Amino acid sequence: MDIITKSCFSSSVRLSDSNHAVSLGFAHLQASTRFFPQTASVSFIRRKCVRAMSGDNMERGGVKPLFVKIPGSDLPTQIETRFKVTVVGVGNVGMACAQTCLTEDLVDELALVDIQADKLRGEMLDLQHAAAFLPRVKIVADTDYAISAGSDICIVTAGARQREGESRPSLLGRNLTLFKSIIPQLVHYSPNAILLIVSNPVDILTYVSWKLSGFPPNRVIGTGTNLDSSRLRFLIADKFDVNAHNVHGYMVGEHGDSSVPLWSTLTLANVPVLNVRDKNGVSYSKESLQELHRTVVESAYEVIKLKGYTSWAIGYSTASLVKSLLRDQRRIYPVSVRAKGFYGIENEVYLSLPSQLGRAGVLGVANVKMGEEEMQKLQQSAKTIWKLQSELEF
Repeated sequence: MDIITKSCFSSSVRLSDSNHAVSLGFAHLQASTRFFPQTASVSFIRRKCVRAMSGDNMERGGVKPLFVKIPGSDLPTQIETRFKVTVVGVGNVGMACAQTCLTEDLVDELALVDIQADKLRGEMLDLQHAAAFLPRVKIVADTDYAISAGSDICIVTAGARQREGESRPSLLGRNLTLFKSIIPQLVHYSPNAILLIVSNPVDILTYVSWKLSGFPPNRVIGTGTNLDSSRLRFLIADKFDVNAHNVHGYMVGEHGDSSVPLWSTLTLANVPVLNVRDKNGVSYSKESLQELHRTVVESAYEVIKLKGYTSWAIGYSTASLVKSLLRDQRRIYPVSVRAKGFYGIENEVYLSLPSQLGRAGVLGVANVKMGEEEMQKLQQSAKTIWKLQSELEF
């Protein structure tokens, strides 16, 4: 008999008379099987397996699959559940990411890497001194990337800080040289890791990381518009006086000025926002909602103007992605992924699309229904990124 694990954190099992894997409900992945004698006593199974589905991603019978695997993806056959995360860069963003990963109890070992030895040691000690208030975690730090060896996820936050009024693309030249040094060393010491890029401009730097690493695209991800989407959900929730968890919708495309809010699928308690009135009796149209989009785009600039940098929101955003990746939660996030071939995008770019994240990285890109105008704006966003990206030399 086959025993199929439902979750690496659950002891529930079920039996099957078939040696074939059982479909998880989308087109490209299936749960793998582990074999035990029928009389075996089974408790927690600390591994989980996934394998790519045979066949292609073509439509069958006119019905689209819910998720489509990114071409060139390489999904592993076996997954471990003791987790090490490395954070490169111990500035405000890097430490916010580290702190939220610790308080969310996501890691067994946390490694910090930076070129500033004194600050690096100080941040390490500051976290270690909180040991009595945190889950048991090994926290290490070094200027040598060897400390990152064996990481499951490498979070890259290093880079020049965005200045007040500075656009994200203007950061590109200053950060490109730095990434040429960082990415090869992470790959050398953690060849099986997932790279999670936070540094801006995140879409282009995620593309650069993919090219420099040689990793399959499912293992190179940018935080993208995950935070933009959270900002939008906060604004909508505030206007309707509800919890942001009950606002569902995405911003896609560039993490920047050309991002695209998907108004046509934005819902509140499963009701389209365009069909309801807010707490003040105000109804909305796509045109009136554009003001919210502008507020979202300018949010980071406002925070930087007021406090000098952004940190906490991106830290929580990153931790939410780490949780889905390490715990194989398979949640859907708008993150920066290799987008060529999706939604009519023809250029080889990374930008944000609603994607399913699990232990193997990006498990698939969701087939979200978009309006014609939204589709056109997304394609234009891709062209905006491509124009900047095509000027790179690396």
